[in-house]
Amino acid sequence: MGLQTRPGREIGRMWGGSVNDVWPVVHAERQALIDFLGALDDRQWEEPSLCEGWTVHDVVAHLIATAKTTRVGFVAGLVRARFDFDRDNARGVARERGATPHETLDRFRAVGSRTSTPPAPLATRLVEVIVHGEDIRRPLGATHAYPAEAVERALRLQGRTSVSFGGGRERVAGLTLAPDDAAYTIGEGPSVTGPALSLLLAVSGRTVALSDLDGPGAPEFGQRYGDLA
Repeated sequence: MGLQTRPGREIGRMWGGSVNDVWPVVHAERQALIDFLGALDDRQWEEPSLCEGWTVHDVVAHLIATAKTTRVGFVAGLVRARFDFDRDNARGVARERGATPHETLDRFRAVGSRTSTPPAPLATRLVEVIVHGEDIRRPLGATHAYPAEAVERALRLQGRTSVSFGGGRERVAGLTLAPDDAAYTIGEGPSVTGPALSLLLAVSGRTVALSDLDGPGAPEFGQRYGDLA
């Protein structure tokens, strides 16, 4: 399709150079995704996303569920799901997915400015909007430019978070993540190079991004996907 979306200049201004100003970026990225989704037809909503077993429609429903999640609600939901994260997520999708894409999109609009969060580092909200944004856009052939500082903060967090909690700490242990479009590195050891966004997706378990990566540490990084399955 060759679709492309770009954040407005106001997103960069809202970041203001501070890595601590998370919510304005999250809200802006939610709105950018809402605008993108509004241009899709019903068939595109049913395309498989990068999340295994989930369509684009399912991922949007998940984003609604997580936007509404509070610290207390997160714990209560896990208890009801018998501490099974996948079951809890599936219940959230079923609860928030509307009968039509239009209904689901209206629900997403309604939660776009919320600041609810589960009991986790606030930077997980950046991971949420960026990674799931790509889960939706990439299968549809769309690209989007995210604030570089937001991608960096999300990548650093995912590198510290275990695979069992949706991160990639075990995948990157003993390796250096070296974005070729940014002036920072993360970790120590043989380097894995590529665009920062692709590194974030790969660390977060999206194998589609592995083909974007290179460097002496890339083979080991790719091998760990099989080892950690």
